[in-house]
Amino acid sequence: MNYKLGEFVRFVNERREGYITRIIDEQTIAVTDDDGFEIPVLASQVTRVHGKSEVAEPASEKTINSPSQNKFITNGIYLAISDDKRIGSVVNFYLVNQSSWQLMLSFKTESQNKFKGEFAGIINPESSVKIYTASLNELDLWPKFHIQALLYSTAKHEAQKPLIYSDKFRAKDFAGAKKNHELLDHAAWMIQLDSNAAIIDPVKLKESFYKPASEKAEIPGPGKEVDLHIEKLRDDHQFLSGSEILTIQLNHFKKCLDAAIVHKQGSIVFIHGSGNGTLRNEIHKAISKHPQVKTFMDAYKEKFGYGATEVVLK
Repeated sequence: MNYKLGEFVRFVNERREGYITRIIDEQTIAVTDDDGFEIPVLASQVTRVHGKSEVAEPASEKTINSPSQNKFITNGIYLAISDDKRIGSVVNFYLVNQSSWQLMLSFKTESQNKFKGEFAGIINPESSVKIYTASLNELDLWPKFHIQALLYSTAKHEAQKPLIYSDKFRAKDFAGAKKNHELLDHAAWMIQLDSNAAIIDPVKLKESFYKPASEKAEIPGPGKEVDLHIEKLRDDHQFLSGSEILTIQLNHFKKCLDAAIVHKQGSIVFIHGSGNGTLRNEIHKAISKHPQVKTFMDAYKEKFGYGATEVVLK
């Protein structure tokens, strides 16, 4: 079988098509259709639809015109991870070379003590290339990554030690916010592979424990409306379980409610959506007992239905 994640295929014996979102074994793949259903199917029972797939092979390199082409940039090598624009359950891995070095890259994965070569090639300065694709549904089964690179340049710079990076990703690795990069046309989680370990300044560390009260951060106002949809709160929401999502939403609700009270707002609207009603019920339970809440009601019913609650404060 030579199918890859992200390819668009059509079923041979059914009027159905979709993207490959999982490689189950040597003979079986999982295809997600337009309705979001993932269907296991034998690879022999589908055929490629050319012109719709964008897979990692062959890797296509993206470059930029550097405004500082006469300046030698010694670092800036990243592994970037972004969710696929077309398939929410698939993520793509890019090697981003912002430096002036030409990279001779070798990338292998390791699973159950078995190694597999995934990519080898030259990555030019100030360019990026897609090197791997994985299914979010199998995050716990992702292999360990082994990346090695030789740094080469015709410029008069001393020889550099090879870059060596090994890691196995977990959901917590995607807790930070995505960042935009000029070498990518989409936001991504960025991991710098050639960064030096942070040096702790003992004086600054000591000072951080003894900041005067005047330096404490002020509580910002939450505004008149707060959207609690998880995609508004976290970039890594695809990696979170239902209970984790609910906890994050409730914590943000409580933080914004407290801020509204501190700023003496007359009212605040929380947009929680309809869904299965769990978040709405938890919010109503909390505000019904709150000493600073005068009353609450469904907000903008013609706009949100039962998906928003207005809290009137004392």
